[in-house]
Amino acid sequence: MNHDSYSDAYIRSILRDCKTFAMVGASPNQVRPSYFAMKYLLAKGFRVIPVNPGHAEILGQKAYPTLRDIPEPVDVVDIFRNSEVALEITKDAIAIGAKVVWMQLGVRNDEAARLAEEAGLKVVMNRCPKIEYGRMSGEIAWAGVNTRMLSSQRPILGPAGFQKLSIGKK
Repeated sequence: MNHDSYSDAYIRSILRDCKTFAMVGASPNQVRPSYFAMKYLLAKGFRVIPVNPGHAEILGQKAYPTLRDIPEPVDVVDIFRNSEVALEITKDAIAIGAKVVWMQLGVRNDEAARLAEEAGLKVVMNRCPKIEYGRMSGEIAWAGVNTRMLSSQRPILGPAGFQKLSIGKK
């Protein structure tokens, strides 16, 4: 897989098929990017489980100290930590049976990506699911951002609407 460029179909399939995110490095600080991303994904109907050993709850969601402490299945491990720790987090993602390792903007670890792919996981690096969801749904275009997608169809928001939007059929 070329991790310098992802097809829209690849990103779309993750956002369409995955409903539970574990956000490693989630923060209750309202000025942190992880706070914005978590709040946005929750508003779109995703289940977001914060992983941060310093907090019991973030945005009304019970927080866990590590991925391995989460008592339910996780589809996507969203890494809001630096690139150096992404490998250890990826090992935990594999251990808990996640389907996707998603490294946030500025986070890239090729060894972690290789390990995840060898274990059968999808990998996204240096991207934000909040931004990608907004781009794919057309919502981000309302702010004047060029999404590189042309459509005369008005976006319908939320995971159910996201699926209706011909974001892709299975």
